Amino acid sequence: MRKFFARRVIIASIVFVVFGVGFFVFRAIQDNKSPLETPSIVNKSENPGPIHIVIGHSVEGRNIDAYTYPPRHQASGKREKHLIFVGGIHGGYEWNSVVLAYKFIDYLDAAPEDIPANLKVTVIPSANPDGVYKVVGKDGRFASTDVATDKQILASGRFNAREVDINRNFDCNWEPKSLWQAKIVSAGEAPFSEPEAATIRNFVLENNPTAVIFWHSQSGSVYASKCEAGILPETLNIMEAYARASGYSAVETFDAYKTTGDSEGWLASIGIPAITVELKTHETVEWEQNLAGIKALFKYYLEKRN
Repeated sequence: MRKFFARRVIIASIVFVVFGVGFFVFRAIQDNKSPLETPSIVNKSENPGPIHIVIGHSVEGRNIDAYTYPPRHQASGKREKHLIFVGGIHGGYEWNSVVLAYKFIDYLDAAPEDIPANLKVTVIPSANPDGVYKVVGKDGRFASTDVATDKQILASGRFNAREVDINRNFDCNWEPKSLWQAKIVSAGEAPFSEPEAATIRNFVLENNPTAVIFWHSQSGSVYASKCEAGILPETLNIMEAYARASGYSAVETFDAYKTTGDSEGWLASIGIPAITVELKTHETVEWEQNLAGIKALFKYYLEKRN
């Protein structure tokens, strides 16, 4: 009997020791888990980077990308505003507007705190990627050394793969033929017949932006936009703000030659302010000037109450 009792005591002691050691080992493992083993909670105040989405495709199937930087936080009593910046609607002919847009994306990646509270920013760096491809021979980002030097190739890059001028394919006084300087160009079979123009239209209608800024080249000016109802007062305000800060000329009406079906005019027709920023040449980015203009718009919308 004594042996049986002693055996039970020994077994109970062993079980107690095993469970005790197991408990302490388990706690030690939990306390020393590596970051790969332990789920982490992301600090939402940190910069998550842009939201990158493909908003459409070109005639030849190339991506049309948008990079959106959400507001860092919501300031009390202020409504969220949304600015859209668009480069490369004239493709490789105005390749420097694409480079400027990518430089702006890099800037926002490095300094997201420069975006005011309540302001969302979207950058569409290359609205006519087929036109860019004609000139640089690659998709996405490129270097200036990739750019063709032949004038005919450069001029061909203005159009999409169906030889349509995308910035004549919008629904503001649209006509099937339009002008570029003294040349007659195709404006497509109907407003928004081209997928590149339809992509911009769809993104705008889905997001209802506060204003849209298009980068072009080359005249060193900032132009207002209008359709049949004339220039929106807000358009004049942002034109003046960007021009004054950048040092470009402010021009209310483009009158060098007749244009029809332009994107900026279509935006005016649906009540959205839009400006055209023309770089001075087809080769330069003029980053400091344009950054000053961008910051002027940031300041304008930070201070604007409604």
